[in-house]
Amino acid sequence: AMLAMLVLAACQTPVATTEAPVATTEAPVATTEAPVATTEAPVVITDTELNVLCTPQEEWCQGMKQEFETKYGITVNYVRMSAGEALARVEAEKDAPTFDIWWGGPIDSFVSAKGKGLLETYVSPNFKNIRNPELMKDVDNQWVGIYVGTLGFATNTNWLKEHPDAKAPTSWDDLLKPEFKGEEMVAHPSTSGTSYTALSTILQIRGEDAGWEYIKKYAAQMASFTKSGAAPAKFVCQGEAAVAIVFSHDIVNEIENNSCPLVLPFPAEGTGYEIGGEAILKGAKNVQAAKLWYDWAISPEGQALGPKYHAYQAPTVNGVELSHPELMDAKLI
Repeated sequence: AMLAMLVLAACQTPVATTEAPVATTEAPVATTEAPVATTEAPVVITDTELNVLCTPQEEWCQGMKQEFETKYGITVNYVRMSAGEALARVEAEKDAPTFDIWWGGPIDSFVSAKGKGLLETYVSPNFKNIRNPELMKDVDNQWVGIYVGTLGFATNTNWLKEHPDAKAPTSWDDLLKPEFKGEEMVAHPSTSGTSYTALSTILQIRGEDAGWEYIKKYAAQMASFTKSGAAPAKFVCQGEAAVAIVFSHDIVNEIENNSCPLVLPFPAEGTGYEIGGEAILKGAKNVQAAKLWYDWAISPEGQALGPKYHAYQAPTVNGVELSHPELMDAKLI
């Protein structure tokens, strides 16, 4: 925005001089300065609707739609898809996109979309809010992180009372203890990104050879493998096993909304994580509205809404009042 020009109005009468003693009268100089404009003119949003491709759970998608419509008066149309479905849809529609913005889902899907030229570059004024830009923002400004999910161990406290010599596991090594044989649950890595993240974490911590040796023992500890990444927390809540290896926000959801007797320690050696992202799609028809959503989603206000809709992932921005500060304690690898 252009600053107003500095205006100087000086009013001065000419000085009268004679050969006689000099009589000089000078009107006082009056100066008035126009106020300097210090704020930019607001951007006028002409878009009346926004089409969102939404990957998190349905309740969160619906909640964000309602919150955005109330705040900005723009109609939001959204479709909820898994990350794999969303990426395939964006690629199939690259020449005539249905959606303006893709919100949520693992960051590797956004990295893949960027590599295929499907994302728009946008420098948000709210990038200043990001806690860890090197980890949570694309260097070319084509995607940004909107939440962080960390792996944790959900342990049933009733089981611990029944087994007083056992303690809740606080390390990956603890999962191999004999008292947990047949008492652990995790999703299968062929059907769950949660379990895939767990395997990747183990290999990163231990190295390939030692990691695979550990994984064989780890798999032998399991009571069963589930299809869904969040399901083990539900089964452990019901007492069907003692320990679940799941994302911490799924554990918190069971504690908060199902009164589950669970404790949530994080592995001391470090834990794996997922970053959920967002990006404006190349060829978006409602770019102004898409930028508005993008900015709002990386504001403290936008990220504070998650728990209201049973989404307990850690925020990627500073300034959010945390519903569960302990989720920020995990040591990330």
